[in-house]
Amino acid sequence: MQPRNMSMSGVVDLAAVKAAQEAKAKAEQARAQAARQGGGTGGVPPADLVIDVDEAGFERDVLQRSAEVPVVIDFWAEWCEPCKQLSPVLERLAVEYNGRFLLAKIDVDANQMLMQQFGIQGIPAVFAVVAGQALPLFQGAAGEAQIRQTLDQLVQVAEERFGLTGLVVDPDAEPGGAGADQSAAEVPAGPYDSLLEAAVRALDAGDFGGAVQAYRNVLNDDPGNTEAKLGLAQAELLHRVQGLDPQQVRKEAAEKPADPQAQIAAADLDLVGGHVEDAFGRLIDTVRRTAGDDRDAVRLRLLELFEVVGGDDPRVAAARRALARALF
Repeated sequence: MQPRNMSMSGVVDLAAVKAAQEAKAKAEQARAQAARQGGGTGGVPPADLVIDVDEAGFERDVLQRSAEVPVVIDFWAEWCEPCKQLSPVLERLAVEYNGRFLLAKIDVDANQMLMQQFGIQGIPAVFAVVAGQALPLFQGAAGEAQIRQTLDQLVQVAEERFGLTGLVVDPDAEPGGAGADQSAAEVPAGPYDSLLEAAVRALDAGDFGGAVQAYRNVLNDDPGNTEAKLGLAQAELLHRVQGLDPQQVRKEAAEKPADPQAQIAAADLDLVGGHVEDAFGRLIDTVRRTAGDDRDAVRLRLLELFEVVGGDDPRVAAARRALARALF
């Protein structure tokens, strides 16, 4: 599939990539089917779109969930009069947005450590966590029009930058259910089969530039094509490392531990060599040592590598949690 000095062993093979692509496509199809038929997909019930979160469950209910859906956090307290006006609006919009975001309500009186970690000076305060990253949305009372505009921007960023399509909602599901059974959904053959097959043939032949172009051709016509997105991530990785001198890259990375580009190049080689945890750990450590544009470049490359391995891989889930801790 690639030159003999590049092994994807231990990372992902094309069959695994395709399985991950199909799983995501099934989720998207289930969402569309739920919208057309009004439920019956085995998704989450509307009541589960609004959850109470405490310090003990924050990592599970917010950080981990933010890998699949944007989590909006409403910091509130019983004595806060503006909170009593804002919270019902957020709860209603969480249901109206039909799984595009999850609303987590945190009582600051009972969870003061979380309040301190987010640097909150007053309530109500609303944040979002997307793929482990905390984003301030607004503080104090806000009109519904402003809230909707902010949520629309959040949903758009989550979909375009992180590929988060949200949760499948089933109005007939029981609250507290286990979630959607995506295996029942059938993925119809798309109109891009020949182009996707051409991309796979290019990968097998070691023509990584050709594979990149083939996947991009699909995405030009169908920007949401899951198989092309994930295939492109793999092809771009292999294309990046094709001309690298591994010995020189690793020498520079060892000599320049704070150089983001040196660490990014070494992480690419780590992943291609099958050292998944090493690649993720290298970039997470670099995130801790950098700031500003350098940190953002490292974070974005790490998200790209997550795409290569696949969001269902437990190593990705663990690295997302570690990244969130590094960013905090």
